[in-house]
Amino acid sequence: MLGDFDFTGYYRALDGVRIGRGMNWKQVSEATNVGQSTLARMGKGKRPDADALAALSAWAGLNPADFVPNATQSNDRQDTLAEIYSCLRRDPNLSAEATAAIDEIIKATYERLRRKA
Repeated sequence: MLGDFDFTGYYRALDGVRIGRGMNWKQVSEATNVGQSTLARMGKGKRPDADALAALSAWAGLNPADFVPNATQSNDRQDTLAEIYSCLRRDPNLSAEATAAIDEIIKATYERLRRKA
């Protein structure tokens, strides 16, 4: 069974893309044609309409299905840490040393906070 859409996780990912691109929310609004008021409401936990979600997802390269528990699980899904490291390596804003430093922080945090089976 599918879970509820993780709006908080989606918004955090969207904010991460915004920060990574060095943009403010006004610039995101202009780039996506999503109103600043919609973005402000999202910052307060209100969900956008389908058109805004689609526009923001396309701009950010996010798949909303990735934020629905059990929607994307499959046997061939990569390990979470491997996916994160792969993304870090592709980021042109990070040196090899910065990538390694962030990777170490993420690994340590992940080990500390992950649910134990």
